[in-house]
Amino acid sequence: MRLFENLTATQEPAWPELQRLVSEASVTVEILAPDEATSRRTLEQLQVTTRSFLGAVVVHTGGLLIDHGWLRVYGSPPLGGPGRLPGLAAMNGFPPAPDASWSLAQGLVVAHDVLGGTYVLNGHDPDAVARPGRPGEMIYLAPDTLQWERLEAGHAAWLAWVLDGGLTDFTDGLRWDGWEAETRSLTGDRGLNFFPPLWSKEAHEDLNATSRAAVPMAELVGLARATAAQIDGADLGPLGTFDDRVSDTR
Repeated sequence: MRLFENLTATQEPAWPELQRLVSEASVTVEILAPDEATSRRTLEQLQVTTRSFLGAVVVHTGGLLIDHGWLRVYGSPPLGGPGRLPGLAAMNGFPPAPDASWSLAQGLVVAHDVLGGTYVLNGHDPDAVARPGRPGEMIYLAPDTLQWERLEAGHAAWLAWVLDGGLTDFTDGLRWDGWEAETRSLTGDRGLNFFPPLWSKEAHEDLNATSRAAVPMAELVGLARATAAQIDGADLGPLGTFDDRVSDTR
């Protein structure tokens, strides 16, 4: 496995370009501070260079809170850091030390939105794990349909689209009056549970008539997975783990 020093020794690092996109973003962006040891371990397990946006986020940030906290993009935060945003390594159950024999067959969970919608970077064989899209393509588990959607973009193009305000149209019908204040008040490990549920006929017809409650994100994504299994008889697969610790399983 390539070491951190090799993975960061690139003549074309992505971080300056990502910083430019953040500075010009049409949405609010909060960059959380990274933890050096977590950054190192995470990058070495991923085996991507900092020429990629993924590598840049892992090395230079503890995560990104985008559009009033609506979207949480995972990086390398210190344990129990500000905003209580989990790290990419913990979210995906990385081993405690880089392990060449370990892999993520069902893709990499890179972000969640406040509704429990899950953004995943596809692995090398999406068909084998019942995921749509091509290898290396971003997909989204939509909380209002409990179905996977292809985003037809890689990680860098997806993140650039988000920073350029792409979520505005993408979330049409899923935002309510005053959503900004509600999402800003939440920490990164909590989301909003709706009643009636977002996938229900009632919520589709009148979102403003629903009630909302802040709940742990672990509960929110777990409910989505369980509900999809009950309705469709299909397992959505892992949607991330909200645990500050990396996995002890090799």
